[in-house]
Amino acid sequence: MTVTVLPPRAPRLKVAIIGGGPGGLGAAIAFNKLPYVDWSLYEKKPQISETGGGISVQQHTWRLLEILGAAKNIDPVDFFRAPGGVSGQSRNGRTGALLEQNSYGPDVPLSQRSCRLIRAKLQAALLQEVDKSRVKVGIKLTEISKVPNTGRLRLQFADGFVDEVDLLVGADGIRSSVRSFAFPEHRIQYNGQSAYRTIIQKSAVFKTIPEIPKCPVFWQNTGGKYVFTCPLGGDDFEVTARIRRPLQGSSEGGDDPVSWGRPFDFYKLASEYDEFCQPVRDAIKLAAAATGDNKTQEFALFSGPRLDSVVAHGRLALIGDASHPLSGAFGAGAGFALEDVYALTESVDFAWRTGASLESALGLYDEIRTPHYRDLYQVLDDFAAVNAALISEKLEADREIEERVTRASERKGGWMYHYEIDKVVARTLETAEQNRLQTAVAA
Repeated sequence: MTVTVLPPRAPRLKVAIIGGGPGGLGAAIAFNKLPYVDWSLYEKKPQISETGGGISVQQHTWRLLEILGAAKNIDPVDFFRAPGGVSGQSRNGRTGALLEQNSYGPDVPLSQRSCRLIRAKLQAALLQEVDKSRVKVGIKLTEISKVPNTGRLRLQFADGFVDEVDLLVGADGIRSSVRSFAFPEHRIQYNGQSAYRTIIQKSAVFKTIPEIPKCPVFWQNTGGKYVFTCPLGGDDFEVTARIRRPLQGSSEGGDDPVSWGRPFDFYKLASEYDEFCQPVRDAIKLAAAATGDNKTQEFALFSGPRLDSVVAHGRLALIGDASHPLSGAFGAGAGFALEDVYALTESVDFAWRTGASLESALGLYDEIRTPHYRDLYQVLDDFAAVNAALISEKLEADREIEERVTRASERKGGWMYHYEIDKVVARTLETAEQNRLQTAVAA
């Protein structure tokens, strides 16, 4: 695409990024490539860190890591990629029977095939590319307001620090305070499920459970209960168990559920998985026995209604979980966040170079990303329809599990892992440039 570039503007664009997860770090890297942007990243935790178990890096995520220059920072010893081109399996968690096995297509380069690694490894790879002098940690955003007569946004932090910015990027996760300011009527809520993630020793797993598959496996059961197992890099192996649990609110004398993870005594729930096959039960026992830094982490899962827009006030953009409270439904949150980053920064750069307004840049970003999230939510709606139908049919347990896998596979949601955001952005900006030139000629 050829863009007619106007003379550079004198003022710089001041940007604040809230949140130091993969999306926030990706935004810091991308904005740092734009010489007219003066950016800062604010993280409320005392350091840039990640909690949880493993994370998938799918083809679309690899491509964006390459664009950002962070792919080279991921050492092959730090991730696991299944041999033979297998990308994952679904098994009957009760019997162990293989129900589905997926493999990579011939057009997926080896370097971009899906892998699993510790979440912190991905974050560290991104952090290496970030200008850390612009990162402020241990600083919590408490208030956002509009600055009269300027259009800017004023940010108030808990320690008294105040910043005024042209663009606010909300990368602060599922419980985003930036989203709450942008859309005060939007609410998320506990969706009735909790996930329990544990990292155990790979060598111990294969010694104790030699028959466990050396690839990502979803061990499916009825009622939304499943166990996920997968080797990671080094001597790490992950076990994630998801189960429906009642909300443990203060009215019941328990702790409020948290979405960011906290240590949990998994022995309390281990018996819930006694109906699973022996390899899964053995993996659960190893997870329950984990101690120290590898102790099981509990994550209450939250979700919310879809947003009609991912921008607000002509000055605010949401990325990552802040823009799509999907509760990790597709295991690709980091990839979606980096897609957001690419679309946002390319839109901002296009507007800056052509003399357009920041509001028009956010309009382009919204035009690119909101339809994509609409498609993702449609996949969730399709899965919900499958679940409702299965409940109404009252099938025997093993038949229900088999039908769940088969019908979900027929929905073909895998397209999202091969989505080429750069091509979508290029088409959108090409159209915008054509419209701009036509308007200029007409004038």
